[in-house]
Amino acid sequence: MNFQNILTNLSETDPEIFERTSERRSVIKNWSKGIALTALPLALGSLFKKAYGKNTGLITDTLNFALTLEYLEAEFYQTALNSSGLIPSGAPTGAIQTIYDHEAAHVTFLQQVITAAGETPVAKPTFDFSGGNGSGSGPFLTAFSDYDLFLAVAQTFEDTGVRAYKGQAANLITDNVALEAALNIHSVEARHASHIRSMRKARGASVKPWITLNQSGISNSAVQPSYDGEEITSQAGIEITNINGENISNATASESFDEPLTTQQVLAIVDPFIV
Repeated sequence: MNFQNILTNLSETDPEIFERTSERRSVIKNWSKGIALTALPLALGSLFKKAYGKNTGLITDTLNFALTLEYLEAEFYQTALNSSGLIPSGAPTGAIQTIYDHEAAHVTFLQQVITAAGETPVAKPTFDFSGGNGSGSGPFLTAFSDYDLFLAVAQTFEDTGVRAYKGQAANLITDNVALEAALNIHSVEARHASHIRSMRKARGASVKPWITLNQSGISNSAVQPSYDGEEITSQAGIEITNINGENISNATASESFDEPLTTQQVLAIVDPFIV
């Protein structure tokens, strides 16, 4: 989960949070310019304390939920990197290492923000990356011994993240500063998803760098909830298929946009991986 997601979720919970503190614009502006991770958590902690005084409990659930999701993603990639012989050496290892580094940085960042706000970060849960709700025998049981299955699960996580992130964008439509920051980060997440898909395509998977209709390119039906709804071919009430008399197929029209996922949909998707 990204910093902008945190701000969005907070504004949903408390629409007046940014009206109670003068640091709103400067925090977002400085963060979007690349403020050091070591400084940003303290800035956010200060913002939260000014907004709520000692009553920072209002934001704890949001931040710890974000931290739980980052725990899941970071451990998924770390487990893969620690699985001897799973990831080919060279570019594949470098790519997965980079993605892991990003997720690990998010974990540290969120822990620091929560601590700076005077709260206690949630402990890391136990994960079941087989997707078996703690049984250890779910549909992705061999994800850390089967490289192609590992990439398929990684693709699902990344595609889900992009759609989940877009699900928050509408909440920022009236705030140009926050929206610009959100879209900048959204593009980075999309590039991660695209790269994992390109890694799968290089190994013969029938995928593009983007989603076509509601096709995952993964034979396991357990991933389908992450792709349902992507087959939409209209945007803002305008049908894209054959628009203006152009020869545009349903498949091509569906590739034009990523469709958002609601919070409830995302929770249903990740629940099988958390014990």
